[in-house]
Amino acid sequence: MHSPQPDITGEMMVIPLFEAVVYPKSRTKFKVGPATGKMLLAAVNSAGSTYAVGLAAREGTDPSEASADSLYPVGSLIEIAHVQPANDGYLIFGEAVARVKATRLIEADGLFSAVCEPVPDHFDLDEGTRAELLAKIRAVIRDVSGHFQGSEQFTRPIEKMDSIDQIMGFVMPFLPVDLAEKQELLEIASVRGRYTAFLDLLTRVKEGIEIRIEVAKKTSDKVGKANREAMLREQLKVIQDELNGCDGSSGEDGYRERIERSTMPEEVRKKALAELKKLESGGSQHHESQGIRNYLDLLLDLPWTVEEKKIIDINEARQVLESNHNGLEKVKERIIQHLAVMKLKEEKQGSILLFAGPPGTGKTSLGKSIADALGRKYVRISLGGVKDEAEIRGHRRTYVGSLPGRIIQGMKKAGTKNPVFILDEVDKLAVSYSGDPASALLEVLDPEQNNTFADHYLEVPYDLSDVLFIATANSLATIPAPLLDRMELIEISGYTKNEKFAIAKDHLVPNTLAEHGLDTEKLRFEDEALTVIIDRYTREAGVRALKKQLARAARYVSAKIVSGDVALPYIVTADLLPEVLGKETVRQDVVRKENPPGVVTGLAWTPVGGDILFIEGTFMPGKGKLTLTGQLGDVMKESAQISLSLIRSRFAAVAPGFDFFGSDIHIHVPAGATPKDGPSAGVTLFTALASLITGRTVDPTTAMTGEVTLSGAVLPVGGIKEKVLAAHRAGIRKVILPQENEKDLADVPEDVRSDLVFVPVRTIEDVLREALDITLPGPVIHYAGDRFVPAHNL
Repeated sequence: MHSPQPDITGEMMVIPLFEAVVYPKSRTKFKVGPATGKMLLAAVNSAGSTYAVGLAAREGTDPSEASADSLYPVGSLIEIAHVQPANDGYLIFGEAVARVKATRLIEADGLFSAVCEPVPDHFDLDEGTRAELLAKIRAVIRDVSGHFQGSEQFTRPIEKMDSIDQIMGFVMPFLPVDLAEKQELLEIASVRGRYTAFLDLLTRVKEGIEIRIEVAKKTSDKVGKANREAMLREQLKVIQDELNGCDGSSGEDGYRERIERSTMPEEVRKKALAELKKLESGGSQHHESQGIRNYLDLLLDLPWTVEEKKIIDINEARQVLESNHNGLEKVKERIIQHLAVMKLKEEKQGSILLFAGPPGTGKTSLGKSIADALGRKYVRISLGGVKDEAEIRGHRRTYVGSLPGRIIQGMKKAGTKNPVFILDEVDKLAVSYSGDPASALLEVLDPEQNNTFADHYLEVPYDLSDVLFIATANSLATIPAPLLDRMELIEISGYTKNEKFAIAKDHLVPNTLAEHGLDTEKLRFEDEALTVIIDRYTREAGVRALKKQLARAARYVSAKIVSGDVALPYIVTADLLPEVLGKETVRQDVVRKENPPGVVTGLAWTPVGGDILFIEGTFMPGKGKLTLTGQLGDVMKESAQISLSLIRSRFAAVAPGFDFFGSDIHIHVPAGATPKDGPSAGVTLFTALASLITGRTVDPTTAMTGEVTLSGAVLPVGGIKEKVLAAHRAGIRKVILPQENEKDLADVPEDVRSDLVFVPVRTIEDVLREALDITLPGPVIHYAGDRFVPAHNL
């Protein structure tokens, strides 16, 4: 196939060679793209053969991104004798005839051409030396091939080759040598230097194979042929010993260097180095190696020092809280106070916060806002349903599949030593045979102890004192007292109607529109519609159900828009709500036009806010029996008994015609399916009995709350804000409440307080004087100067 060498003074086609170098006097086969292949096929069909320049592309070059800069300038002139179509391109068969150098590379439409000049060999080798090198090269190839079965097919053609260049072209594609080194061999002009370098490469490959074989022989005496896994492990151990003897390196992915460079405390560093020594001595295939690697990765990934302490900007924090949350003024002020203390102390945050309140009131989002205000990382874990102590403290590393606890995992995820760490649903921890996770949290949430937190998996103390922990809970009743004592409680009672409206307008509606691919050009809510949704379609202290109703409306409108049945923008009005959301789901009690004798309006607290309730009483002939219905708890039953005793002791003169021992009294609280209990219905029960016995009615726009004692005192109760808001929502105009609760009215919004009349009372006499216009006689036992004396001598 040797034709006269062509004239290469003009432009010639360039074929980029990927992961290959072609040497002169060697046959070659490679694949090219469709465009290049068609041109070569046409040239071969017309002239019988053609020439092109093969230039190797630098290592790592993507074929689709090849450029003139990515090609080596020195290559081989290839005489192409055959072109064969193949999948996605063409196969080229040819022979390299000479070395050439591209003096100028041209790229056009993804194809390359070049102006080349020949690179002649420098013949500095006599025939005797050439023959000696040829014999040595053949001998080395025979030695290497002798270690492999079936190598005769490889060595037989070499024995017939009398040119070192031919052998080089035949052998080099199979040698484990870098592409750059193969190209360097091609570019050597000296024949002696090229042949000698080729022999050195063959010798180096031979020595590498012999070393591997020697290692295999050393380990074959220690292990049986039946246990292949053990043999591989011993081989690796010998290799590591050889490497450590040469340069002292660990060979374990740079663990030693990373440990020395890390900022972990000295005690932790010693532990890490001890574990690394176990890994090195056992080898990577040891049954404990993966566990040790996981442990070392954890130690190296955990943050051990605070990289940068950011200055707390109180004004910025206040602005973030105000922009992200409507209402909750006292809560936000308490958070600002806490941040101010952190700013003054400059180091540790001190107390740990607990946000307690009904669902949907923004407890978790408050924690996110605090993280934004402080410029810290935000980490959250949910503790709801956690019943295994190992979830907090981690598993011991002796167990298969052991993991660090959620606290340490959260710190690893944060990547910083002072994140804002949210512990959600801390009131829903459970106790099981696996331990008490709430007790494990005692160390985490104690500022005096958490600087040496002990995780069973970590096995070394970890400092949590820079972390700002914020726990959230719906109820305090299920939180153990020792754990509750370690946290600073911030109660979130819920939102008023006006606050819910502002939240819906400023936050919920824009978010809902964005989540459903809508905007104000497609869907709008009238203010009156939002108010009706809040009043008649939701009953909650937070805004989660409100968000669901808004999403429901957005889905309804989305379906209308897609089907093309509605004009835009679709405006949701109060009149359209039954069509959009269906019938009203919440029944709100409102004041009655009139109350018959024995019916009084009371105020109650519920987890979703306040409510009004009607306490009804009646009597009938009987034997003085008291009947209570309405699923009342023990506290309310006792309040009814106390009220009846007060009535019987005080009303002998006021209602002489009423026969207590010849009449049965029945007290009922409507909505019997709902359990009711609490120490705040005594005043209402007493007034209902007084109204029943005297026949006088209570103004239906008057509501009351408070507890009574046998001596006639009115005791303070809780939930005043929620109860007053419920009274205002139901149309109440006057509220009777214990005098000691008068200070709690400061929590009630000003617009609500201005619409109501509040009557503080100290005794039941004050209650009846205000509610029934009755003046009671003194008690059976009264205080006379310096002692208690009976009202009547018995």
